[in-house]
Amino acid sequence: MYTDHDVNAAVSANIISQAQADALRQFVESERATQLQDEEYVRFVSGFNDIFVVIAAGVALAALWSLGNLVGAWLGGALVATTSWGLAEYFTRKRQMALPSIFLLLTCLGGVFLGTVVTLTTLQPESVFGPIAAFALSAIVAIVHWFRFRVPITLAAILATSIGVALSLLVAVFAFSEVVFKLGLFSAGVITFILALRWDRSDVARQTRRADVAFWLHLLAAPLLVHPIFVTLAGATFDAGYLQAGLTILGYAVLAMISLIIDRRALMISALSYVIYVFSKVLASVGLIHEGTAVIGLVIGAGLLLLSVFWHPLRRKLVQRLPQRFAAQVPAAH
Repeated sequence: MYTDHDVNAAVSANIISQAQADALRQFVESERATQLQDEEYVRFVSGFNDIFVVIAAGVALAALWSLGNLVGAWLGGALVATTSWGLAEYFTRKRQMALPSIFLLLTCLGGVFLGTVVTLTTLQPESVFGPIAAFALSAIVAIVHWFRFRVPITLAAILATSIGVALSLLVAVFAFSEVVFKLGLFSAGVITFILALRWDRSDVARQTRRADVAFWLHLLAAPLLVHPIFVTLAGATFDAGYLQAGLTILGYAVLAMISLIIDRRALMISALSYVIYVFSKVLASVGLIHEGTAVIGLVIGAGLLLLSVFWHPLRRKLVQRLPQRFAAQVPAAH
């Protein structure tokens, strides 16, 4: 139940020495027959009390949203946002509970966003600036939240809301173009992915919360990168043939190699739904209409399980082929 963050805090408080902390990590690694950083550990739940708090907070916030909406959407959103912030002062700052911290951040920003967009849409139904204002206000709240609480997911939330502002402006100022929109999504994904790599590089051993920040940035970057690529492969009608299937395999292989090198699985997970869709269409074209999704799901699931088993030796082979200056910036492959 103790994390690397807790061990580092104990070292900082002079409870244990750095040598003892390193020895503890080496012992755990030897017991698990793997490297701790290779497990891509992210703290979500420290105990069932985390889940208990989330359920209780969810019920209370839903009630506040319903009661506030009896007066107006602005009040429902304001009650949810301010209450979430107040709860975070205790459960995040004092208790440092991971899952409630994530939940309260999302409900705070959700209250701000929904309250703003519904209110502005009600006042000016034909205005396109409601989402822009909602995303902008949510981004400001997220920035303040980061400096107050330092929850790892918050930087991803800041980027997500900022991307929302940029794309909403793009749609509002220029005539909507699917090509431009996909380019905007992909560009945002590239920027987010680069930022995620920078945070990863600052903690290659993945022993601090910097690794958690990088995890959430990778999780945001993945769909932004993957969606435009696979939607383009599928075409405007979302039909998929052998050409799309071949390109999908090639694209997924590239994503798998990148995931192995940087030791992050988010890219592969984000692409799964698209891969299943494309190959289900192909199997349906040859008569496996009802069985297609199940067959491809079984094949992909088995393949990913095998990849999980051989993750470390595959990583080792790939990382060993990297130039030394690049290999030094990713987790060591033993």
